[in-house]
Amino acid sequence: MSRRGDWVYENNGGTCVAIAGADYCVVAADTRLSVGYNILTRDHSKICELADKCVLASSGFQGDIKALHKNLAARELLYQHQHNKRMSCPAMAQLLSNTLYYKRFFPYYAFNVLGGLDSEGKGCVFTYDAVGSYERTGYSTQGTGSSLIMPVLDNQLKSPSPLLLPARDAVTPLSESEAVDLVKDVFASATERDIYTGDKLEIVVINKAGMKREYIDLRKD
Repeated sequence: MSRRGDWVYENNGGTCVAIAGADYCVVAADTRLSVGYNILTRDHSKICELADKCVLASSGFQGDIKALHKNLAARELLYQHQHNKRMSCPAMAQLLSNTLYYKRFFPYYAFNVLGGLDSEGKGCVFTYDAVGSYERTGYSTQGTGSSLIMPVLDNQLKSPSPLLLPARDAVTPLSESEAVDLVKDVFASATERDIYTGDKLEIVVINKAGMKREYIDLRKD
């Protein structure tokens, strides 16, 4: 199938995962950046720190992702100067939704997962479509490997339905170390079956002590 000459989007692949716990959040993404069957770089971070204990992981078209991250960082800096404090994670979630919806007629070709801690110190994960519709969940995944990873997360974490009454917390029952181990397992599995996911895994763990990063190797072919 031939591509239109005025088509401006390209999917550069990659996979992002986020899991929220009672007092932590784990956000992870691989570092491969590719076009078609060509790997452009094996060491590209898809995770951007945006606000206080809040990070954004994005996959899709790299040009749009960079523009989106730059826009959000500028808006957060303005907020910081005007209010003398950093933006909270739920506030950043709403800002990201507004920013994506504003561009809905010529969207950012970016698929985002926002993770961090809310004002009560609980883990929170927000998942998005390309035009800003979003939902707070206990876990989420986006990117080329998401269809491989999501069934495993559903099986292991069993997020409560938002239709259940009374409402239940969407945080996962795992401890922080168990959540990190689960993320490593699902990426090792997805890397075997998705050519756009691989090389290295970047894991960001957010808790009340702060933020820490960890890297592990994935398949390089």
